[in-house]
Amino acid sequence: MVKVTAGIIRDGGTVLVCQRRRGAAFELKWEFPGGKVEDGEDPQACLARELREELGIEATIGPEVYRTWHRYANGFAVELLFYRVTGFRGVAENRAFESIRWAAPADLGGFDFLEADREMVALLGEGRL
Repeated sequence: MVKVTAGIIRDGGTVLVCQRRRGAAFELKWEFPGGKVEDGEDPQACLARELREELGIEATIGPEVYRTWHRYANGFAVELLFYRVTGFRGVAENRAFESIRWAAPADLGGFDFLEADREMVALLGEGRL
């Protein structure tokens, strides 16, 4: 099982979501920004590193807000840790994705999200996080 972090980054009434590149695993699926935790790496440090690499922002990582486990049909299994990003410096720029978008939480259900992210999509859409 792979441990993965994801950031809930808000700007006003929107949340940042990212679309995986064409040709990548799970191509064109939407997700929350983040990535795989390396051996010996603290999950919050992982998320800060991934946001710097993928979006060019220096983020302050807040508390873990949700955790889930998911096994995909192809056998790939993830433990997914969601963290609230309490602030960031810089302007988010697309360095690693097909597309990035700021979206209202109520609109997230219209995006084709990775299966592992769908619980978080529902929680945000219902205003529970």
